[in-house]
Amino acid sequence: MLQLLNNIQHKDLRVITQRGAQWGDDIMSAPATVDEFRKLQAHYPIVFQRDEKGSFVPAVLFGLEDGQNLFLNGEGWDADYLPLSVQRLPFAIGIADDELRMMVDVHSKRVSQGAEGEAVFLPQGGTTDFTENANSVLRTLHEGLQATTDFIETLTRHDLLESFVLDVERPDGSHGQLVGFYIIHEERLAALDAATVGLLHQADYLQPIYMAIASLSNFTKLIKRHLARGE
Repeated sequence: MLQLLNNIQHKDLRVITQRGAQWGDDIMSAPATVDEFRKLQAHYPIVFQRDEKGSFVPAVLFGLEDGQNLFLNGEGWDADYLPLSVQRLPFAIGIADDELRMMVDVHSKRVSQGAEGEAVFLPQGGTTDFTENANSVLRTLHEGLQATTDFIETLTRHDLLESFVLDVERPDGSHGQLVGFYIIHEERLAALDAATVGLLHQADYLQPIYMAIASLSNFTKLIKRHLARGE
C-alpha cells in the first residue's frame, strides 16, 4: 500500500537495507533502464518481456524460475550492482498536486517501526541522508524509464526483438524451460542498412544494444549457480 511520505505519519519509520529473501529479495527478475545496461551486463542477463499493456520492457534475470534469486547467498546479494528498481524499494514515485512526490509502501517487508533499519526522518522532522539518497535513486529511475521508452520504441520499429526458450537441466536430470522473454535479434541487427545504423548510433542506442547482447553470456554463470544449489 503506497502512501505519500510525510514526517508526521511516518516519523518513526525505518527501512531495512540488508539483502535477503526475508526482506522480499526472492525475485527472479527486475525491470531495468537502458542507462543501466553497462553496469548490469557485468552481472546479469539483460532480456526483454511484455508488461501488462503488451509493451516490451527490459529486465535482468536473477534466477531461472519464479521466486528464485541465485544472487542471495545468506550474507547478502552477491553482485556489485543492483538495478535501480531494486535499490529504490520500499519507495516509489507518485504524483500529488501535479508534482512528482516520494511514496512509501508501508506493507513492504523492508519497512520497520522498531529500532532496526535506517531512519527516514530526523527527530526534528527533516529527511535523513538515507532518504535523500533514496530520493535521488527515484529521480534517476524516473528519468531512465523515460529514456527506455524511446529505446524500446526504436527496437520495436526495426523488429529487433525475438523470443527465446532456454532449456535448463536440473541436478536430478529433469529439464525445465525459461520462456516468455525476448532478446536482441542479432541477424536483423547485422542486416540493417548504414543509414539506420547511423541513426541508432546518433541516438546512443548502439552501445546498449551490444551491452544487452554481451550480457547473455551471464546465462552460463546463472545456470552454474542454479546447478550448484541443486534447485
